[in-house]
Parts: sequence; structure tokens; C-alpha cells
Amino acid sequence: MTSAGAASPPRSQRARQGLSTAGLLLPAYGWLLLAVFLPLGAMFIFSFLKTTPFGSSKPLVFTIQNYLAFVNRPYLVDVAWTSLQLGFWTTGLCALIGLPAALALSRATKGRFRQVVFLLTILPFWTNGLVRIFSWTMLLREGGIIDALLHLVVPGAGSISLLYSFPAIVIGLVHAYLPYMILTCYLAVDSIEDGLIDAARSLGARAPTVFATVILPLALPGLISGSILIFVPVIGSFMEPRILGGRIGVTMGTVVEDQFTQAYNWPLGSALSFSMLAVVLVIFAIFSRALRGRMLDA
Repeated sequence: MTSAGAASPPRSQRARQGLSTAGLLLPAYGWLLLAVFLPLGAMFIFSFLKTTPFGSSKPLVFTIQNYLAFVNRPYLVDVAWTSLQLGFWTTGLCALIGLPAALALSRATKGRFRQVVFLLTILPFWTNGLVRIFSWTMLLREGGIIDALLHLVVPGAGSISLLYSFPAIVIGLVHAYLPYMILTCYLAVDSIEDGLIDAARSLGARAPTVFATVILPLALPGLISGSILIFVPVIGSFMEPRILGGRIGVTMGTVVEDQFTQAYNWPLGSALSFSMLAVVLVIFAIFSRALRGRMLDA
């Protein structure tokens, strides 16, 4: 008998371990099946219907016209581009702010102070989304808190009202989604061994070089995870664009919401949602290939 065969557990024990693993996974994946895949499957079928299948006794008629909305209604292309710009700006700003914050949290804080910083990081999760967004309207509006503070310093300065503008939407979205980037980057940065950084420093590397050649490549998994967690919901967001953007806050999220709640055109709303999902998957496929090559080079 080989040593490997002697070390492997008997078949009955492996079967019990398999059953235990399945029992632990079943509640989570059973819930995902019910709460995610079944509703998405229903919406995917709706996207091929000609009319909303509620309140009518007419037979169901299937069509692909809903997926031609970007061709038949060219203004939707501009709306989709606005949503993608929001996604890129929000994700980029969250990465620029989140990675240094995660680095400081992992390397420069300890004990109770780190717990306090963690608490401040997840604080946006504890506040109601509408309260958070309307609080920004008090800050960004003409004659708001930011204007008042500015006039205390420069009495003759004009208003810097940002409310109902593209930057106002980005500010609200960054506030909402920055914790995701900090937490994912923290997990990546915290797993970097101190010996790697000490070795780079002992070879004469300065701080920028250590960051570019050691920390950033090893933090890429956290950056990628955070980017996915942020980019996808941002391009479908509708509360921040509607409240902070006003008339210019027309995004795919607000258009899809209008189709479900105002126009009662569920098939078109579903088709627009899946069209944007396809665009997001294409973007991720392009970026993942580029990032995979970058990580292999590193």
C-alpha cells in the first residue's frame, strides 16, 4: 500500500463529507436559484413578448422588436453612453480613493483605531439610500451648505451649485459604492506579506516603485472585484440620477424604471436591461483579457 493511499480517507468518510458540504451549500444556492435565476428567467421571457402579460386575455405574441429598440430609438444610444460614463467615472474615482484608503487601513492602523476606521467605512451601509441622496441635495444646491461655507471664506464668490448636474450624480454614486472598493482592496492588500515589501525596500526601491511593482499588481484582484461590484449596479442605478441629476439625469436605469412603473411596458424594460447586461459582459470580457495579460506579465 502506498503512503498516498494510506493517507486518503475511506470512501464512506468522503461521502459523508460530500453530503455535509452539499447540506451547507443548499440553503444559499437554493435561495439564489429562487431569488435570482427564476426572476431573471421570467424577465428574459418577458423581453420577447409583444405586450405585458398581465391584465389581458389575449394570447402571448413573441417578438424581437424590443431588442431593436436601440436601432428604432436612437436617443437610447446616448442614454446608454451616459450610463456607461457614469459607470466608468464612479468606478475610477472609487478605485483612486479606495485603494489608498485600503492601504492605509491595512498598513497604518491597528487595534481600536482600525475598528473605528472600519466602522466609518461601512457607515453608508447603515443609512437609508433616499436619506443619503437627499442629504446631498442640501449640500450641493444653490445656497446650500457648500455655498454657505464658501461664502464664509470668500464672501464675494459666486455659487458653485452642482445639483442637477453630471458631477452631482457621480458624487452621490461614489458615496454609495466606495465602501465596496475599500473592503475588496483591503482584503487584497492585507494578504501581501511584509517580507515582499521589505525585500523591495532592501534592494533600494523607493515608495513609488514599491507601490507600482509590488503592491499594485498584488492588489489587482481586489481592484477587479471592487470594480465589478460597483460598475454593474451603477449603470443600472436610477435614484441618484433622478434626484441629483434632475432633467439631465436620464440614464438606462431611469428609462427601465419608467418602462416598468409608468409606461407599464415590461417587455421593453426587460429587453433594455438584458441589452445593457450584454454590453457589460462584453466590456468585462475585454478588460479581463487585458488584465489577465497584465497580471501574467507581472
